[in-house]
Amino acid sequence: MYGLIDCNAFYCSCQRTFDPTLKHKPVVVLSNNDGCAIARTKEAKNLGIKMGDAWHLIKTQRNLKDVAWYSSNYPLYADMSRRVYEVLLDHVPRVEAYSIDEMFLDLAGFSGDLAQRCDQIRATVEQITKIPTCVGWGPTKAIAKLANYIAKDRPELEGLCDLSDPATRQRYYRNLPVSEVWGIGRRLVPRLEEVGIRSIQQFVEADEALIRKLMMITGVRLQAELRGDSCMALSEIIEQRKGMTCSRSFGQPVTEYTDMREAITTFTSRAAEKLRAEDLDTGHIAVFIQTNPHRRQDGWYAPQISISCEPTNDTFALVAHATRLLKVMWKNGYRYAKAGVSFNDLAPTCRQNTLFATTNERSRQATKAMDAVNQRFGKGTMSLLSAGLQNKWQPRQGMLSQRYTTNINEIMEAKTF
Repeated sequence: MYGLIDCNAFYCSCQRTFDPTLKHKPVVVLSNNDGCAIARTKEAKNLGIKMGDAWHLIKTQRNLKDVAWYSSNYPLYADMSRRVYEVLLDHVPRVEAYSIDEMFLDLAGFSGDLAQRCDQIRATVEQITKIPTCVGWGPTKAIAKLANYIAKDRPELEGLCDLSDPATRQRYYRNLPVSEVWGIGRRLVPRLEEVGIRSIQQFVEADEALIRKLMMITGVRLQAELRGDSCMALSEIIEQRKGMTCSRSFGQPVTEYTDMREAITTFTSRAAEKLRAEDLDTGHIAVFIQTNPHRRQDGWYAPQISISCEPTNDTFALVAHATRLLKVMWKNGYRYAKAGVSFNDLAPTCRQNTLFATTNERSRQATKAMDAVNQRFGKGTMSLLSAGLQNKWQPRQGMLSQRYTTNINEIMEAKTF
């Protein structure tokens, strides 16, 4: 038996956790550069705010004057997700973190009323983390995912949906479109509808050869899962990354090489820090810069250059590679809107030096010291001088809340009167 617990309007719920006055207010979290809505509470949805609505177009609407707008605060959201995960580990034997706000649960072996057990888990998560959730469960992960959707979509279920009974599943399968199935995206729906598959029931009853032709082996496994035959086991081991990218859209156009070099140095340093945290090396680095695709009148320029290098996670070596690539592709006269650095060919860190290794012990000790300082006092406390001090290119975050759980200077204070 599998369960899926999903945090409701997760980014918004994280903001509400530390500000009780937001409990019944419409809350919206915006994308990078305060661009568009990416998370909305029920109250915000009722006001007509849609996913992807541009903030600069809707912020002055009269009916939205009471909306609480927030810039994305990813360090806070990541830490709150970790807290939810740790609470769940105290109540179920295994947990698989599917995304930042969704986690699969191993519910096998529990005796008694499973609905009562899932409701208790929900209540505990909300009590400790203040994050509201919905839980769905069934004999496979695909069914649990569907059950969670139903629990969230139907208020009368009060956040819980049990699809362990075949008769109950069949009732929902007849009435739900195939687009609600986990793994069937917008591109597949028209192809399925062309052959008469519109409901989940029709997908489950379809000929296996037809599903294999349309969706290959992935579709066959999904069909079996919806029939109640488990094909996807719970995974507690996170797969090793195959690649890593650190990129940002700038808060204002970058026109000077020194500003772009600061940005590339910052992105490379952050990605290198992640490599070391996961004990990985990279053997390939790519750098890209681009102008605004929506302002072609300013000129369109979007180069990308990459090189293979000695496998390393050393910040100094990787920054040297990245800045050399930037120097090759840089052209004056353009208004750059975005840039980034990608690492590929990732592999576990090799501790043994090669004959022609460019990374020395002094460099390793320096990066280790930087990591220790930044871990203790906050990200960015110590950085390379070439990363700059002003960072005029930083994304707009005009409505950023405090990082209540990850920065000692921004935690909540209890005051006496």
